Amino acid sequence: MGRSLLSSQVIDFNAHALLSMENLIYIITVPLSTSIILANLVIILGISCNRQLHNTPNYFFLSLLVADLCTGVALPFIPLMGLNRELSFGSCLVVHIFPNFLFLAFLSNLVMVHYERYICIVNPLHYNTLWMHRNFSLALLIVWTPPLLFASLPAFGWNNWSGPDWNNCCESTQTLPPLSNCSANLTSCCSYKRVFPNAFIYLEVYGLVLPAILFIAGMTGRVLWITRGQMKDICRLHRSVERGNQASDQEQRLNLRYTRCVVAVSLTFLACWVPYLIYMHVSIAFLIIDTKGGSITKIVLSCTGIGSMAVVPMVLGLANKQYTQPAFRLLRKFRDRWRARGSEEAAI
Repeated sequence: MGRSLLSSQVIDFNAHALLSMENLIYIITVPLSTSIILANLVIILGISCNRQLHNTPNYFFLSLLVADLCTGVALPFIPLMGLNRELSFGSCLVVHIFPNFLFLAFLSNLVMVHYERYICIVNPLHYNTLWMHRNFSLALLIVWTPPLLFASLPAFGWNNWSGPDWNNCCESTQTLPPLSNCSANLTSCCSYKRVFPNAFIYLEVYGLVLPAILFIAGMTGRVLWITRGQMKDICRLHRSVERGNQASDQEQRLNLRYTRCVVAVSLTFLACWVPYLIYMHVSIAFLIIDTKGGSITKIVLSCTGIGSMAVVPMVLGLANKQYTQPAFRLLRKFRDRWRARGSEEAAI
């Protein structure tokens, strides 16, 4: 009697802890998800309404915005992958594979956009002859199909669903007899460790995600270096024309603008990528020490890391006035109408 009462109390405590972690995830991710969705809709509207932006580079950026929009929708569900829940085999695969596919598709589109802009700066003479401009549909297929195929590998058998040592993994959801393996009413313990084997996780993190981030960082650094060289050439030509040795006001403005650009890029990288890199390595550490269930630290890092990374397209889009101009025009019309209505009421 006492043993069953103690077991019931432990299960109630675990259920309450699981519910608290889910609430924490929703509290952190729902505002982030809402802001990401709204910002992407604004930028998509800006590109769609401006016919001058209907070209291949902006189509790539539009694909990135769609991927980022989907990532924003799936953002509240990605940290839930770190919690053990009781789901059927098919449902467990869907709630893990689909968010992972959206994340990988977002990263693939982000690499493509950075690469396309990198070629535009590094090799502008051959920019219009790039294969991605001549075969846009093929490039679009490349950035969406491989993430889908890789994320679907657990559905084709590369999973750990039949692995041992899954007893008592869902004890927070219901009272289960010993050695039941959480199988009641065709449901089982749903954990990311059952869907994604360790080899799959290592391959995704160190074979796909980390190289993609380093590739983006390398292209960004290379662009800044080329920009610095071009700016020095401009300053040198300006001094030769002016026949002076001291820096003019125009050169100082150029240096100040370049410094602001470097600071902005550095702060964007620190704010958007560093939290995700920290979360990624902390997750690997949790995987190595083989912890069961969720951790508040891991959940917070997961929410902030993935959310901050999803902000990158927003920064790229909102920094371009052409993308946000239709939204500002619409807001200006509402503001003018509101002011006109207020003046009419005051006159009455």
